[in-house]
Amino acid sequence: MSGGHLLEVRDLRVSFRVDRQRSVEAVKGVTFDVPRDATVALVGESGSGKSVSALAVMGLLPPDSAAIAPESSIRFDGRALLALDARARRALCGKDVAMIFQEPMSSLNPVFTVGFQIGEVLRQHMGMNRRQARARTLALLDEVGIPDPAQKIDAYPGQLSGGQQQRVMIAMAIACEPKLLIADEPTTALDVTIQKQIMALLANLRRKHQMSVLFITHDLALVGEIADHVIVMRHGEVREAGTLRQVFDQPRDAYTRALLHCRPPLAARPWRLPVIADYLEGKAGADQSTPARERGYAPGDDTVLTVKNLGKSFYVREGWFGRRAFQAVRDVSFTLARGKTLGVVGESGSGKTTVGLTLLRLHQATTGSAIFEGRDLLAMSAREFLPYKRRIQIIFQNPYASLNPRYTVGQILLEPMRIHAIGADDRARTAIACQLLERVGLPAQAMHRYPHEFSGGQRQRIAIARCLTMQPEILVCDESVSALDVSVQAQVLNLLQDLQDEYGLSYLFISHDLSVVKYMADQVMVMQQGRVVELANSDELYRNPAHPYTRSLLAAIPRGLPG
Repeated sequence: MSGGHLLEVRDLRVSFRVDRQRSVEAVKGVTFDVPRDATVALVGESGSGKSVSALAVMGLLPPDSAAIAPESSIRFDGRALLALDARARRALCGKDVAMIFQEPMSSLNPVFTVGFQIGEVLRQHMGMNRRQARARTLALLDEVGIPDPAQKIDAYPGQLSGGQQQRVMIAMAIACEPKLLIADEPTTALDVTIQKQIMALLANLRRKHQMSVLFITHDLALVGEIADHVIVMRHGEVREAGTLRQVFDQPRDAYTRALLHCRPPLAARPWRLPVIADYLEGKAGADQSTPARERGYAPGDDTVLTVKNLGKSFYVREGWFGRRAFQAVRDVSFTLARGKTLGVVGESGSGKTTVGLTLLRLHQATTGSAIFEGRDLLAMSAREFLPYKRRIQIIFQNPYASLNPRYTVGQILLEPMRIHAIGADDRARTAIACQLLERVGLPAQAMHRYPHEFSGGQRQRIAIARCLTMQPEILVCDESVSALDVSVQAQVLNLLQDLQDEYGLSYLFISHDLSVVKYMADQVMVMQQGRVVELANSDELYRNPAHPYTRSLLAAIPRGLPG
């Protein structure tokens, strides 16, 4: 990356104060450039320092807890950003440098209309009056693909979908036609189809406005579709940097090679996914040496659960006394085979999570049946269903929200065993808990620690161990790996597969990530607007999708990885 650089970061060091005596260095001497009219991808796992580096460029680090080292230098268009006062920095970063954040709903003010919030940027930095700002806002909403801009301009953020909220954030960011756009994980929380639309929008806007883009992500498949240059970060340091083709075709660093191969491939299904340690310990190529895993339902498979005509309606108040029914799940039928995985895919609002929660009776079904060992789980009384609770468990998407932060890991694991009288006494239960922690790759000493002391992947392992205390036969995995980095995701997927091989568990695997579903599922059920539009064995569905909606989902899978 030489010559014509719009942004130059040199020896960036950022520390965060832990307490009066201690501080932690989150960014350790990072150096990189962003050329003019180019897209640079900043890649790394959670905790790598990529978002902190971007916030340092924007001047958004918390002043009371973060400190940038005196020897650090950030130059934008020839100007030393760290030497500017707060007012000059704010004027520059609002107009010439803009940022799109990962979670639009937490970035947009819920009590102001989207038109007011975009217009505020125009009035503040471009000196427009209200009429000019409104006209420009309408043009921006139209440019980023918001349907019916004249109506949506007066909508509140909560009235828009997640994809529309992110488009509003993009409109706000490009309002002043910045020279540099920083996009911090802008598609992580979006469905694969919406993700593809946002990626195409960003690419088109970059070409149209001749902007430079600093694209922050942990997904190299996306990087391969949008970036000109790639910077790989780990533990606050740059591990590798170069053009896209250099980094993808001839990666020099073992960590980069690991990131390129941890994500489940579409073209093959290895017996195990490689993890970071395989490459850092010199076991490169482990993903190619293992045999392929066969998937699919067979005629002789033992059926463990049969669901017929499942329906679920929610009721919304209308007026003073009225209410309106919203049908979230409509006439859903499927079978789950023992020791096999049924993948459930679809966009947000398709009803896939509602199906899982209804089977667990966390929602009350409106219609239908779920036959387990000859009995209808949905027709039982609460007392009759109690013994079945332990046999059907769920792993939620966010492990921190589903683990009690006031309980130690030991208390989290022992509580369900006490409720269901598993184990003769607490000593026996503790022994079971320690064995399960070891089974999911955690030490027995974790029993005495709290959830916040663990990483996201470790918390998900604790959640899995809690499910296993019940010795379940069916596990509902509700987006259980979608919030994890690709390397941690590979570890958890390997663990789930090992557990299925060992205990014969049946999985209802709910996800919007079709690469992960293809790797895990024997059969795939595609849902749209509460209905099943296609149901087939995994390989057959991916090879010959019958429904147009399925084809659109498969076409939206990021395919930027080599091979």
